[in-house]
Amino acid sequence: MNGVRTRKQRAHTPNGVDRKLNGYADPKERNTQSSEPSENVFLFYPNIIGYSRVVLAIASLYYMPLHPRTCSLLYSISCLLDALDGVAARRFNQSTRFGAVLDMVTDRCTTACLLVFLSSAFPRWALLFQGLISLDFASHYMHMYATLAMGSSGQSHKKIDQSRSRLLHLYYNNRTVLFLFCALNELFFIALYLLSFSSPILSPSLLPTKDGSGATTQPGSPSHPSSMIFATPGSAWAMELARANKMDSFWPWVIAGVSCPVMAGKQVLNVIQLVKASKWLAEGDIEARRAQGLPKRG
Repeated sequence: MNGVRTRKQRAHTPNGVDRKLNGYADPKERNTQSSEPSENVFLFYPNIIGYSRVVLAIASLYYMPLHPRTCSLLYSISCLLDALDGVAARRFNQSTRFGAVLDMVTDRCTTACLLVFLSSAFPRWALLFQGLISLDFASHYMHMYATLAMGSSGQSHKKIDQSRSRLLHLYYNNRTVLFLFCALNELFFIALYLLSFSSPILSPSLLPTKDGSGATTQPGSPSHPSSMIFATPGSAWAMELARANKMDSFWPWVIAGVSCPVMAGKQVLNVIQLVKASKWLAEGDIEARRAQGLPKRG
């Protein structure tokens, strides 16, 4: 009987081979494996911090046109949390590719939105701010794409070999350098934002009118009841703007002066990153053409 049962069992298997030995699994075993609890990457602590950064950034954008103090506070907290999510990722061993991309996208979008506001606040320098936005996006996109296309499997965009660029290696691998460059870069733009509300040198519209009333010519101020921003000159937003116009510009000027060299250095690093990533991708293209046996051009 055992021999008959064995032949019958083999008759139901391809080529008489045991299903388990040939990669087949019992449905009960498959259900047991699928019932094992899986991790939810979206609820990792660093990613939750990343979501809070997005919420704070959106709130700062809401207050940006008329509430400089509130906007600066919310924007600064959002930027500081950028360092905290990295600490949480290392502390709880929850570093993920999703978290890294979320972090980078949040940084790029918040900085770009602030630069867009500065373009409207300082129209003469709009082209410069637009160039900074373009450089920031192009540099980081090219670097990320080059890392994915040319780097090893799962390689982080922060893993830069010294032979490729010593400056980028120092920037990405030294946490102190990375924090100082990112923090002071954002501080410079925050200082410019505050100066747009407090410095007549940069914003001539803050100068009092010639009638001696003390009112300013800035659009939306209480002296402009026909402004599209405010319904009435006595509205809460108008009063907030009036208080904002009385802000002391001393500390914003100090912050801008201290952080300006670092901001300029950050833009130099963006250019280096863009050039190095472009060359890395070009090297991969040359290797691919050589592997395909295509004729040399140029």
